[in-house]
Amino acid sequence: MWNERYSAPGYAYGTEPNDFLAAVATRIPRGRVLSIADGEGRNGVFLATLGHDVTAMDASPVGLAKAQLLAAARGVHLTTIAADLADFVIVPDAWEGIVSIFCHLPQPLRRRVHEQVVRGLVRGGTYVLESYSEQQLGRGTGGPASAELLPTLDTLRAELAGLEMLHAVEIERDVHEGVHHDGLSAVVQIVARRPG
Repeated sequence: MWNERYSAPGYAYGTEPNDFLAAVATRIPRGRVLSIADGEGRNGVFLATLGHDVTAMDASPVGLAKAQLLAAARGVHLTTIAADLADFVIVPDAWEGIVSIFCHLPQPLRRRVHEQVVRGLVRGGTYVLESYSEQQLGRGTGGPASAELLPTLDTLRAELAGLEMLHAVEIERDVHEGVHHDGLSAVVQIVARRPG
């Protein structure tokens, strides 16, 4: 499905970074950043323009090929890894930042990924997440149509135990990111830091 979506002309979610990520990016310490489910690279490339050493991973090699084109157009280097999150291992104590923007996973897999996120950050490293929340169901402005893929803030807090929450909210906001994310949306946002 993702290869098909990313095969269309242009960029499915645009070439500009997610608004929330752009607003909080200065809270990520300079260094190695992993952007999971980075798709066509708009977020990974943005972080690379800020001077981070960015690895963008996604299940779609088609999307990542477009991410490399975007990186070249912006004059930055981007490392890409095509992998399924069910098989991908986040290296422990390796990342100053990990970013997850609209990456919707079944809860068992999301819980496993978040366990790896907590261990994957270096001391003082920062995790940034924005996801559609359960309240997004039925709105038609973006995101999956299954409640199983839409977390609550309380669920995410539990999954990320061990990180210090610097910003953790469920809100409504206008999201305008290409044709697939467009309109008033219910989202959950987190900025969390590994203590130390």
